[in-house]
Amino acid sequence: MGTNGQQMRAAELASRVPDVVVITGMSGSGRTQALHCFEDMGYFCIDNLPPRLVPQLADLVGINSGVGRHLAVTCDLRSQGLFDELTDTVRQLGEHELSCKLLFLDASDEVLMRRYDENRRRHPIAVPGESVEQAIKRERGQLRDARAMADLVIDTSRMRTSALRGRLKAAFSELTEQQLLDVNVFSFGFKRGMPSEADLMIDVRFLPNPFYDPEMRRLTGNDERVARFVMGNKTTCEFMGAWLRLLDVAMPGYVAEGKARLSIAVGCTGGQHRSVAIANATAAHLKAQGYRVNLSHRDLSEAVAAAARDAAAGEG
Repeated sequence: MGTNGQQMRAAELASRVPDVVVITGMSGSGRTQALHCFEDMGYFCIDNLPPRLVPQLADLVGINSGVGRHLAVTCDLRSQGLFDELTDTVRQLGEHELSCKLLFLDASDEVLMRRYDENRRRHPIAVPGESVEQAIKRERGQLRDARAMADLVIDTSRMRTSALRGRLKAAFSELTEQQLLDVNVFSFGFKRGMPSEADLMIDVRFLPNPFYDPEMRRLTGNDERVARFVMGNKTTCEFMGAWLRLLDVAMPGYVAEGKARLSIAVGCTGGQHRSVAIANATAAHLKAQGYRVNLSHRDLSEAVAAAARDAAAGEG
């Protein structure tokens, strides 16, 4: 998808995403996991909020201020009084020109009972002497009206967490699929330790090293002369073709998996020349593909300072 297509898709998504999402449903159906997903999508999230407080909270966090922020709350609607509050809340939000959607998460009784058995937790509404099965049936009856009112009902009985995240992102995110993956590309120097946080790590120490050219020793991969030296090399050109093809295959897989964050580390000896130039080129390629990319150079300042000290010592 080209840049114009990505911009049109982003505008389309932003126009249909509600200002407020109220999450409710059966206990054990995945409300907590859903709220975590909304948090990853950039929503301001509150757990277990009485419906009558939603309009005040929307005003408090500036949902209607035009900054593009959205609110997601989980609400326990098992009592009729709270359900009545929800209908009033939707009306009040509409009066303030705020859109609201109700998300209802459900699962079969058998699956819910199995989940409570596996987690060894008591059902939150179970009374003394009441079995989990009885509590589930009673809760289902209490939530019947809320389920009927919901804008979206998702049955999580046979749904993995990654699939639930994908469904919620498709319905409630104003970002494209690529933008939902937060990509961190950074350079580093092996002499200062390997990064533990990297999901993908590439070693570029096999490339010709500008460090051995006295005129480039104190420059960095951010300098045009060094970048030309690194990127113009035949070996680098062959490597970059293979490296970018690998990313073009792997990145859509991470998106489909529902991965929220991905760290890509590019390492050379000192973290000053080769890794910086390759990390810059990697980030530029991913940005052109529509990904949200944060670019950083972990050891660059230390490497430059060390090179300057070595040069001063040599001159002395």
